[in-house]
Amino acid sequence: MAACYLPGRSTAEETPPAKGAPAKHTNRLAKETSPYLLLHAHNPVEWFPWGEEALAKAKAEKKLIFLSIGYSSCYWCHVMERESFTDPQIAAYLNEHYVCVKVDREERPDVDEIYMAALHLLGRRGGWPLSMFLTPDAKPFFGGTYFPPRDKELPAPPDEDGAAREKRAVTGFLTVVKLVQDRWEQAPDELTRVGGEVAAAVKRTLRRRSLADVQPPDENLGDVVLAELAAQYDEQYGGFGYSEAEPQRPKFPEPPNLTFLIDRIRRSPDDKARQMLVGTLEKMAAGGIRDHVGGGFHRYSTDRYWRIPHFEKMLYDNAQLASVYAETYRATGREDFKQVVQEMLSFVAREMTDPAGGFYSALDAETDAQEGAYYVWTREELKKLLTADEFALLADVYGVAAGPNFEEHSVLLLARPLAQSAKKHRSTEAELEGRLAPIRQKLLAAREKRKRPLTDTKVLTSWNGLMIRGLADAGRLFEEPKYVDAAGRAADFALRKLRSSEGRLLHAYSGGKAKLNAYLDDYAFLVDGLIALHQATGEARWLQAAEELTATQIEQFWDAEEGGFFFTSNDHEELLARSKDPADSVTPSGNAVTAGNLVYLSQALSKPEYLERAHKTVSAFAGFLAQAPASMPRMATAWTAIQSAEKPAAK
Repeated sequence: MAACYLPGRSTAEETPPAKGAPAKHTNRLAKETSPYLLLHAHNPVEWFPWGEEALAKAKAEKKLIFLSIGYSSCYWCHVMERESFTDPQIAAYLNEHYVCVKVDREERPDVDEIYMAALHLLGRRGGWPLSMFLTPDAKPFFGGTYFPPRDKELPAPPDEDGAAREKRAVTGFLTVVKLVQDRWEQAPDELTRVGGEVAAAVKRTLRRRSLADVQPPDENLGDVVLAELAAQYDEQYGGFGYSEAEPQRPKFPEPPNLTFLIDRIRRSPDDKARQMLVGTLEKMAAGGIRDHVGGGFHRYSTDRYWRIPHFEKMLYDNAQLASVYAETYRATGREDFKQVVQEMLSFVAREMTDPAGGFYSALDAETDAQEGAYYVWTREELKKLLTADEFALLADVYGVAAGPNFEEHSVLLLARPLAQSAKKHRSTEAELEGRLAPIRQKLLAAREKRKRPLTDTKVLTSWNGLMIRGLADAGRLFEEPKYVDAAGRAADFALRKLRSSEGRLLHAYSGGKAKLNAYLDDYAFLVDGLIALHQATGEARWLQAAEELTATQIEQFWDAEEGGFFFTSNDHEELLARSKDPADSVTPSGNAVTAGNLVYLSQALSKPEYLERAHKTVSAFAGFLAQAPASMPRMATAWTAIQSAEKPAAK
């Protein structure tokens, strides 16, 4: 069984013991503040957090390290916990033979990046939970993702003629840990050699990403990226990456791609960019990936059509999509896109905002081990909540009339474009929306009485920077002060609570404490959010804060030899490798965002040296840009901004 792409969490057997009930087991994770780690604090496995205590113990006792990396909304992470990490027999074996380390990848993306790279080099497909086996000096030699607790057989898919195949055997986790330990006892030198080779390969791989080219990036880089995105675009349903060879591949919003397209149409008319942008946003807004009752977007669609989501909600998705839909509203004047943003920001204010002003990280996909239970409906539930006329209208507009689409339940989605439904119901779109709004409000009120999915209340500096940008953009473009005010409160929170006494950023805030050295993304995204606030308000304090943080970032992260910024600071804990990844993922590249920040600050502060540093940053990745331009749309956007800013000086 493959690991999930990203998310969901069941709550069964994962919450701390009831108040007043003694915990049968308590391990070192009980002293952590990460909600994800705390969910493992009462496992019988003697977990250590990542750190010197665990690493020193492994070396002193010559024990292998079992490293398990997951995060709050990862479905299979928590399945493996229920099945394996609460199993007394498995826990006893692990405790006797291994030093077991549990990591929240959202707290330690540096650790996750290194060992995920190792898994790929070992020829395995990535995913979470990431289950890695390390030598006592933390070098990886074997790994996987999710393992069932014990050996079992699964039915194999039929062959091309439809004939049944023999069942396939799946090795269980208990068998795996015993086999690995046996090998360590029989051939420790072999595993040590393999670990050393994999560690060296990880260093080379992460280093190769940032090898500079002797030539600057292609002057027409934006055109190249646009052409590659067009080749990946799903003309029928929007989005990118659909392939007939992989029809079951999930579809993600990919905000960095959409932000690139917005920049293209902002700078000049571009019909293809507009088609891809608007087509994707239309389909996403209509599909079940959008929460039509409560607002906001789920993490991804399990199908090509955006119909059925994996139900977790992540701050970074909604933050970036707030900017994307708001900017596209400005470009098109479409009120439905504005409504998407308004509903999304209402959701964030209601469900993901800390009373002090910061923003939480994620909401679970599950409630009591039931995927999507908080969000889906049966016909009977809807009929009880609504009048007959209200139910008939809802069922027709939101697809319930077609029957259940998620097991015995319905995920609400627009059965057809709203304009077509309006015509069918002999009304204007505005009139139809006026009838639907109170129906949705009834459903929201009923839904809020259900048991809620768990919330990861960890506040991350980087993701808060993205949300500050989303709110500030919406406030500026909609001329809505409440959004700008919310962005300002969050920025104040970050500048007060997520900085050390020396003025350096910290990465995470949870349980009333800020901790961990900030990463590149923390500086890049928060500075970008402060710039958005300066654009929205004109207030000098936001520009000043952005300048101060940028100066610290340059001091701590700049690569003086080859240009660009490392992911970790100069005084960060020494790991197997120090990366400098330019590629966008679910969030944009910290180097790309920084390059854009430097262009803005060079102009706003009259600092030409910042523009020069932006140029060096993008040039540092010219080789990688030449190989995989479509993996770096935000870098292409930054390069376009640099070229535009440099033109006057060239005259």
